[in-house]
Amino acid sequence: MAKHTYDMGLIGNCAYLALIHKDTNIEWLCWPRFDSSFIFGPLIDRQKGGEFSVKPDADHFTSHQYYKENTNILCTEITCEQGSYRVTDVAPRFRQHQRYYKPLMIIRKVEPLSGTPRIKATCRPMGNYGQLELKRRRSSNHIAFLGLDEEVRLTTNASLSYILEDQFFVLNETLYFVLTYGAPLEANLQNTAEEFLSQTTRYWRMWVKNTSISTFHQEQVIRSALALKIHQYEDTGAIIASPTTSLPEHPGSGRNWDYRFCWMRDTYYILNAFNNIGHFEEMERYFHFIANITAKDTQRYQPLYSISGQSKLTEIEMDLDGYLGNKPVRIGNDAYTHIQNDVYGQILVALLPLYVDRRFNDAERIDSQKLIYKTLEKIKQTMHEPDAGLWEFRDFAQFHCYTYLFHWAGASAARNAARYMGDDQLAHMATELMQEAARKIEECYDPQRGVYTQAIGKNHLDASTLQLIMMHYIDPASDLAKSHLAAMERELKTPEGLFYRYKHADDFGVPQSTFLICAFWYIEALACVGRLDEAIAEFENILKYTNHLGLLSEDVDSKDGSQWGNFPQAYSHVGLLNAAYRISNRLDRPSFL
Repeated sequence: MAKHTYDMGLIGNCAYLALIHKDTNIEWLCWPRFDSSFIFGPLIDRQKGGEFSVKPDADHFTSHQYYKENTNILCTEITCEQGSYRVTDVAPRFRQHQRYYKPLMIIRKVEPLSGTPRIKATCRPMGNYGQLELKRRRSSNHIAFLGLDEEVRLTTNASLSYILEDQFFVLNETLYFVLTYGAPLEANLQNTAEEFLSQTTRYWRMWVKNTSISTFHQEQVIRSALALKIHQYEDTGAIIASPTTSLPEHPGSGRNWDYRFCWMRDTYYILNAFNNIGHFEEMERYFHFIANITAKDTQRYQPLYSISGQSKLTEIEMDLDGYLGNKPVRIGNDAYTHIQNDVYGQILVALLPLYVDRRFNDAERIDSQKLIYKTLEKIKQTMHEPDAGLWEFRDFAQFHCYTYLFHWAGASAARNAARYMGDDQLAHMATELMQEAARKIEECYDPQRGVYTQAIGKNHLDASTLQLIMMHYIDPASDLAKSHLAAMERELKTPEGLFYRYKHADDFGVPQSTFLICAFWYIEALACVGRLDEAIAEFENILKYTNHLGLLSEDVDSKDGSQWGNFPQAYSHVGLLNAAYRISNRLDRPSFL
């Protein structure tokens, strides 16, 4: 069986994201928000998903897809017997009137490169997850698609007749296709498209120049940083796990989830990644989102929220074929109902930079002292409560080591913040909770194997406990760190250098795919304990699991290296950024440290 990869590139402007196949078709585009219905969704249903492509009149053709250097602008070059042409796809984003211009607009520039290729331009957007075919209205220089809350419009200098009649035609000049949702393009087509392309190129290249990274695998680190950046919904500051839904963790597994939401657990790792690459603006926007979530007077914090902070994310199954026939297709995510108590510590650890990072001013810390007390109280209340854990087990609850690690880390962060504020009462409360969480973590220790297990009273190992080393709960220089890491390698690492989350059966059976973020945690743990050469080798090994553009999925099949799970996965790119930073830091240290 051939290795499965996602042969698509990602574009976006922090208002929308789109996946574009190597054959030029837009496989996935949701408007007007990340979590709206798709406008184009053939990724999960070929019949109902619509189409927006510029394909050649040829049964056989080759494709070369690449990004313009240091941008999120995607180029796809098609070569066939008749000739070749390039499609440049851009989601406009740049500074204008002292704010970011990020319209719901995709610009497709199609230019001939050689010969006289014949092409067919197809544009067939859909509504309501493929249930609604939009009506077409022809105008002088555009086609309007009607039936949604706002008009979808295709403005072009190509023949409208050829498009409407689904005809091939000779490409002998540069064509522009501008698709908009809501506000249409009323200005000069060619001049505007070229200006937006130029401005967007400049924006992304300046953004990259303002990124603080070492020379360690710089090209891949830049690509991961660019991919992570456009997973942020700038309107609210939320960062989603992935732009897609229901791409299976493994074929036939039923593990098909909607990831177009913001997981509170990811907060710490994402903020860490942006801080590591020196991007403050994204951190600041994300803090605003977290502040709005935690300001709600709720009994519990949920594991995830919508990009606008909505709490109810009811999961339903749609009548769609599914990716490569993998059903069900789920919209929404019932994990919002789960008890996942590590979230409180995650929030406290994420808040700590407000106190230790001098780029924040006192005004931005308003009410955070009250929030710290409130969140510590939640840790205290849930200390003796089992939960679903970070892997969101649906049918059983345990006393997870990972949850207690973040109780410990969150209380530690609160103690540091209390010292900054001079609040002795808060510092005392935080210290007591740190000690109690540490006692719970120690209940997970198996002295026979020299390893911390997944949960109290359980023998299963869990890759998340690698973070006991990464977060310095275990001294990385200790024999305990070495024995814990060795036990994890023996049980969860594959010969290919990949890592399982765990290997026991859960409510969907035994996992068949490895989880990429776990491989990056392993690399960080190797660097922490001083096995730097191995960390570098493992990092370089993992790079072969990117697609042709350097994009990472959620899961990898260890047997054949196939990409699975939602794509691209922000969490995987966060893992890569943080692992590269950890290695770079060790490389920069003098040998005697």
